[in-house]
Amino acid sequence: MASVVSSTKISFSICPSEPSLHFLSHSNFQSINFRTKIRLTVKCTATNQPSQQHSKKDPKKKDKNEEGDEKGVNPVGFLTRLGITHKQFAVFLRERHKAFKDLKEEIFKRQFMVKDIAYGFELLGLHRHPEHRMDFMDWAPGARYCSLVGDFNDWSPTENSAREGLLGHDDYGYWFVVLEDKLREGEEPDELYFQQYNYMEDYDKGDSGVDIEEIFQKANDDYWEPGEDEYMKNRFKVPAKLYEQLFGPNGPQTLEELEETPLEDGQTRYEKWKEQHKDDPPSNLPSMHVIDQGKEYDIFNVVSDPAWLEKIRSKEPPLPYWLEIRKGRKAWLKKYSPAVPHGSKYRVYFNTPSGPLERVPAWATYVQPDPDGKQAYAIHWEPPPECAYKWKYTSPKVSKSLRIYECHVGISGSEPKIASFSDFTEKVLPHIKEAGYNAIQLIGVVEHKDYYTVGYRVTNFFAVSSRYGTPDDFKRLVDEAHGLGLLVFLEIVHSYAAADEMVGLSLFDGSNDCYFQTGKRGHHKFWGTRMFKYGDQEVLQFLLSNLNWWVVEYQIDGFQFHSLSSMIYTHNGFASFTGDLEEYCNQYVDKDALQYLMFANELLHAIHPNIITIAEDATSYPGLCEPISQGGLGFDYYVNLSVSEMWLSLLQTVPGHEWSMSKIVSTLMGNKHYADKMLVYAENHNQSISGGQSFAEILFGEANKQSSGSEAVVLRGLAVLKMMRLITFTLSGGHAYLNFMGNEFGHPKASLCLVEFPMQSNNFSYSLANRQWDLLANVGLHQHLFSFDKDLMSLGENQKAISRGLPNVHHLDDTTMVIAYIRGPLLFVLNFHPTDSYPTYNVGVEEAGEYQIILNTDDEKYGGEGLIDAGKYLQRTVVRRVDGCRYCLQLQLPSRSGLDDEKLSAVILQFWPD
Repeated sequence: MASVVSSTKISFSICPSEPSLHFLSHSNFQSINFRTKIRLTVKCTATNQPSQQHSKKDPKKKDKNEEGDEKGVNPVGFLTRLGITHKQFAVFLRERHKAFKDLKEEIFKRQFMVKDIAYGFELLGLHRHPEHRMDFMDWAPGARYCSLVGDFNDWSPTENSAREGLLGHDDYGYWFVVLEDKLREGEEPDELYFQQYNYMEDYDKGDSGVDIEEIFQKANDDYWEPGEDEYMKNRFKVPAKLYEQLFGPNGPQTLEELEETPLEDGQTRYEKWKEQHKDDPPSNLPSMHVIDQGKEYDIFNVVSDPAWLEKIRSKEPPLPYWLEIRKGRKAWLKKYSPAVPHGSKYRVYFNTPSGPLERVPAWATYVQPDPDGKQAYAIHWEPPPECAYKWKYTSPKVSKSLRIYECHVGISGSEPKIASFSDFTEKVLPHIKEAGYNAIQLIGVVEHKDYYTVGYRVTNFFAVSSRYGTPDDFKRLVDEAHGLGLLVFLEIVHSYAAADEMVGLSLFDGSNDCYFQTGKRGHHKFWGTRMFKYGDQEVLQFLLSNLNWWVVEYQIDGFQFHSLSSMIYTHNGFASFTGDLEEYCNQYVDKDALQYLMFANELLHAIHPNIITIAEDATSYPGLCEPISQGGLGFDYYVNLSVSEMWLSLLQTVPGHEWSMSKIVSTLMGNKHYADKMLVYAENHNQSISGGQSFAEILFGEANKQSSGSEAVVLRGLAVLKMMRLITFTLSGGHAYLNFMGNEFGHPKASLCLVEFPMQSNNFSYSLANRQWDLLANVGLHQHLFSFDKDLMSLGENQKAISRGLPNVHHLDDTTMVIAYIRGPLLFVLNFHPTDSYPTYNVGVEEAGEYQIILNTDDEKYGGEGLIDAGKYLQRTVVRRVDGCRYCLQLQLPSRSGLDDEKLSAVILQFWPD
């Protein structure tokens, strides 16, 4: 009898043909056999029951499951919906869909379920097994020998090795090492071979003190009624009864007598037997009787009372006794010492055609880079239950609009050092909550060797960076964020990997074709990183399991996939794009990479329905956010990278009076077909920590270069920043907005340059790799900017400013530099002109009534002049056709005149009908 299990439910079953109790759990893929005295050994068959025949499939009829799989699937569905006709791209999408189906079928041949490919972390790496041992598994097809070395075995390459012939090495290149726990001196081995211990928890407080045989007897007494297990204890009793009838002293003595024995049919003989014993006293013994059906091959047959069989099948297994026999952690530690203690340092040792080498295991979950530049090592993280982190909160509900606060933990402190997870949890999370954001996005969290690379050259994909703390410290960060109502996203880098051979995956098993492409395709042209081999099933399992690992282990709520163009194209995205669809399906497109992205989105959303996936692609690959069934890649959001590039270009190269309002609107609106899937930002970390300048540095830095008028420059910069953020936040049409840590208050102050990580060029200084939170303590520019950003986020929360439908831009004037648009009940009016103010400016509206100002960038609390008192400002519509609308508002749009004394302004009004 097979035991059917799911990923969340534990199933127990008693197998009639095997006297053992089976425990199966999807969470650890282990089968635990527990030897008991419970016996179900009599095989019962019904008489005159024909054998089941499998009906042959009609090849002309389509299988229902196959038909259901294809229902609603159209590989070019989004092209049809958008009215796009491009034969070459349509053929490409159909071929990609077929290859995707073939890939899943190929995976199904090796996996019990296709989604199991995302649970590789339950088998690979170093895991505790309940049978007094540790199991280690890793993939290294190019190796000839494998062992685990560490401080637990004095770094011996021979003590704990994979043994050939004992599942130590398979045809796919997986190595399996068993590390037996050590029996302490003076302790005796367990009486049962499969004695179970609970190493990780302490719920039963150790041994119950009851003898094993006594527990078995109690289990059998509770399970069986008196005499009921007679046939179970002696499996030969039934055939012995038949033997007695045929060859006993009262049976036929010669062949002639045997042939003279009447051969009645089995049922007749059975009925006669029942008649003879009809007056026998009642008994709990099972009514099993031997009959002969008169066939040459029918040695004996057993029929049983159906009621008795049903009674046996309905019995509950004696699980309480099974749990009682288990030992707790205290008893375990008294008897054994772990093969690999918590906190042990270890590596995997390979013998390869090019010689022996040591590597940090690919699936290591905690890695310590060596500060002296020597080879790093993995750390076995298995804290005792009283020290392990226990989750307190669940993930908050996903909002219809995302206000994402992008963070780098290392530079989140104010001191010149690497900040920790604990520092971030205690000091930064409360600030994010106060600022009005509902999600955080962490960059540089996954382990990387070189701190100055910000975390993009990942070395160990399953490990949080040890620079910031332990895995439990990171769990606490995520948990406390959830407690504050914040979703936690991770920027994941699966588009390339570090080329470091001593700590990363490059040349992992001594060969060049393990995880990465060979030749030029295996190396990024400009970044010196390695490119994954997405068409290999083992690499797919590694990457898909990595995504699932962060969700299962750390309860991450979503991912932003970094730099998709690096993986989608063989030229890594460094090519000019005209927008022709041929550029997205030519010989430079990596089909395997696209299939991986499809697989990642499909599996993530199937396993974790509330997960959020965001695509960062500079080339705007078609169908990023379309359903996979309609030819898309299945992302929830895509990043509009052109918005930030536009603002940077305007600030650096275009005078304020030459800004094009049409260009601003068209860039912010983006592709109207995917406006609701768009994530926008005025600036993210790229402007601060990737060699560029933040907008605050560009605007406020000019004040240091001028001997006079510096205050006016700062005031203008403050006005420009507020306007840029306001229109970016509200006009894009997307339901997701992002801001990098510190930009909400204009970090850093004018006297400092960009964020700079410690490196050789600055003598490894940490002086600029931090955040100056103290700027918020004093009333001034930074506090004004923060107050505005906070109220802007509140506008998104309370007024649903970005979760409504698309904005309607009904007034756009490049001469006056005024933009007006409506989104829901809100009217936005922005004056970008650097010198001209408008005491009375007509803006059309469709609805008659009163309009109340709810946010004004010129408010004094935002560092403005306060020329308009928003609390008293109530504007009623006038019957006049303006901007194609039936009514209009006559608004005051202030701006102070003067060459070096300029200020922009914007107002947001809420409509109140008559």
